[in-house]
Amino acid sequence: MPALLGGCDMVVMNPTGDIAVQQRDLILFSTGIMLLVVVPVMAMTVLFAWHYRRGNAKKTYDPAFDHSTTLELAIWAIPLLIIVALSAVTWTSTHLLDPFRPLARLSAGRPVPANTKPLEVQVVALDWKWLFIYPELGIATVNELALPVDVPVRFSITSTSQFNTFYAPTMAGMIYAMPGMQSQLNAVLNKPGESWGYSGNYTGRGYSDMRFKLRGMEPADFRAWVAQVKASGQGGLAPASYVALEKPSEKVPVMHFASVSPGLFNRALNGCVAPGKPCMIDVMTHDMKRGGGDPAKGRIGSGMPMGRNTAPDGEKPTPALQKAPEDKGTGPNVTKPGRPGAAPGPQNPGDQRNRDMSAVEPISAAGAPRAVRT
Repeated sequence: MPALLGGCDMVVMNPTGDIAVQQRDLILFSTGIMLLVVVPVMAMTVLFAWHYRRGNAKKTYDPAFDHSTTLELAIWAIPLLIIVALSAVTWTSTHLLDPFRPLARLSAGRPVPANTKPLEVQVVALDWKWLFIYPELGIATVNELALPVDVPVRFSITSTSQFNTFYAPTMAGMIYAMPGMQSQLNAVLNKPGESWGYSGNYTGRGYSDMRFKLRGMEPADFRAWVAQVKASGQGGLAPASYVALEKPSEKVPVMHFASVSPGLFNRALNGCVAPGKPCMIDVMTHDMKRGGGDPAKGRIGSGMPMGRNTAPDGEKPTPALQKAPEDKGTGPNVTKPGRPGAAPGPQNPGDQRNRDMSAVEPISAAGAPRAVRT
């Protein structure tokens, strides 16, 4: 077994970033505390089978046994304590490891220095490649993510056409990349070195090769890398080159862009990089205004034009079934109210006798033939 597994790299258990370290510790703690039940149960299964075997003359046979307070306490108290412990850890880790939560520390015992500004990285999942935009540095890369060690990084993540997952196991957890939506991740690398990042969501034929190289660098080496990208990059990443890059392609090599058009990530997020294509946020704002919504006041319309019977803001319209006949109005699909005192029938739809079917079709005596309505 060791020989067969010698070539495996358990990257989740060998993290290089503080978030991934905390996630690894959480996995180990959860596994260890659950083994407190699993291991004793497996051991007692073998022990009981051996002790109560047919050939053991020293075994105890007690057909009248039906209850033991000690056993009941052990059976229920131990799992309950484990559940309490796991619940407490889950609660705290869910908040502390929230991907939207800014980092409070670089590593154990090393808080983030005051007034530290995180490095902004914008991530776009394309088919089948990863685009990384460094808006403050004015560069972009494909299938290569370089980061300085001990510097907080704030990722903004989206996708173009399919659900993907941005997964860098040595740095942080798995975060969805969704078309038309923006997710976030705050993370940090603490060790220089290289590893791989993946897409954890199957997206078609090029999925297997949709990976990127994650490079942790010392700050001086990272500055030199940025200068190299600006000096030897493949031109600028403009809307026209982005549209060409967006087309599905497989096994794409690492690419560097010496400059990036401002606002390109937001246009990719709203699906309007191509010339003449309206941005999703503008379409949604227009639809909200048509439907009576006012984004400035936090009201969202239905996306349809306001009708002639639209209720004012704050008022709830009365359902038609709760209205009196004279309040229903008239129209091609509304029966006119009947005259007061008129006989039951279509001319007086509000009459209570119309709800009693015996007034229309009297109930016959038992055995008598029923009338057939023509």
